[in-house]
Amino acid sequence: MPLQVHYQPHNLQFKFEAGTSRGVLTEKTSWFVMVYDDVEPSVMGVGECGPLKGLSIDDRPDFEDKLQEICQSFNRLDLEIYAWNISIILEQLVGNQWPSIRFGFESAMLDYLNGGKRILFPNSFVEGRSSIPINGLVWMGTRDFMVRQVEEKINAGFDTIKLKIGAIDFEQECAILAHIRQHFSAKEITLRVDANGAFDDSNVRERLKKLAEFDIHSIEQPIRPRQLELMAELCETSPVPIALDEELIDNFDYAAKRKLLKNSKPQYIILKPTLLGGFDATREWIETAHRLEIGWWITSALESNVGLNAIAQFTAEFDNPLPQGLGTGQLYHNNIDSPLQIEKGYLHYNASRPWDFGGLNSSYLSRTP
Repeated sequence: MPLQVHYQPHNLQFKFEAGTSRGVLTEKTSWFVMVYDDVEPSVMGVGECGPLKGLSIDDRPDFEDKLQEICQSFNRLDLEIYAWNISIILEQLVGNQWPSIRFGFESAMLDYLNGGKRILFPNSFVEGRSSIPINGLVWMGTRDFMVRQVEEKINAGFDTIKLKIGAIDFEQECAILAHIRQHFSAKEITLRVDANGAFDDSNVRERLKKLAEFDIHSIEQPIRPRQLELMAELCETSPVPIALDEELIDNFDYAAKRKLLKNSKPQYIILKPTLLGGFDATREWIETAHRLEIGWWITSALESNVGLNAIAQFTAEFDNPLPQGLGTGQLYHNNIDSPLQIEKGYLHYNASRPWDFGGLNSSYLSRTP
C-alpha cells in the first residue's frame, strides 16, 4: 500500500511568560505530521512543523492551508518506501518557502524509515553512550525573575548560561551580568547573551564595549538582520564575539550562504533546523562554516519534545564540544513525554522513559487531516 501522511495540531502552553525582545510568549502551536502505511499502521513516523511567531518566514495566516495542501499532494504520490529520495520529494512538494513544514516532513520520513520509534539518527546519543552539553536559558523579565533563573540554572549544574537581553533597561541587564561575575569567574561560568536584534547603529558599539566587561563568550544577533555592512563591521571590531542567528533565515541557496558568511565573517553561527528548512539545509551551513573556520552550535526553536528529539539526535551526529541550545524541553505544561532528560547541564536520551502523547493519543492515531 502507498504511504500516507496526515497532521494534528497541538497548542503548547508555557509554564511562565517567556520574554524576548520581540514580545512575551505564553503559547505556541505546532503541527505533528504522521507518515504511515495502512498495511502496518502501528509503524508511524512523526515530525513537528512549528513555525516561530514573528520570526519564521512561514509564519503566515495560510500556514495550515498550505500544510493540508502538501499532505494531500504527498498522498497522491503513491510512494513506496524503497523508492524514497527524501531531498527530491521535499524539493518538489515543499520547496524552500515553508522551512518548518520541510523540517517536519523530513523528520517524519526519517523516523518512518527507522521503524517509527522516534529514532531518526541511530547513534551513540540514542544508545545512551553519549550526552550533549547544553546551555541554561534565562528568559527576559524583571531583574528579580532573571536573577532567580540564573541561580536555578547554576544550582542545576549548568556551567554555560545564556541570557536573553534587550527588552528591559540595559543597565539592569548589565547589573544582572555583574551579579553573576561577582560570584563566578569566566572559568567557572560561561556567559552568552542573545539580543535578538534589539540594538541599533546608535548604541550597539557602546553596548558591546560594556558587555565585554563581563567576559561574555558571545552575543547572538546584536542588530536586526539585513544590515550587512554594519554587521560586517561589528564582526570585525566587536570586543565580544558575534554569533549570527536571525541573519541566516531565508538564505537557502548554497552560494548565498557562503557569500553571507564570507562577507560578514562572524565568530559563530546559530543553527535552528526548523527555521532553516531541515537537516540537509543545516548541514550546508555547517559545511560552509567549517570551510571558513567559523564556529557553530545548534539551537531548538521552541519545538515540543518531538522536534527537540529530532534536533538533538541530528546534533549528536557531529563532534562539536560547544554547549548547544537544546534545553527548551522543560518550557511547557503540556509537552509530550519523551526519553529526553537534562542532568547537570547535559541532555541525555534515557530509553527506559517511554514516549507518551497523552490526551493526543486518540486524535493522533485517527489520522484525520
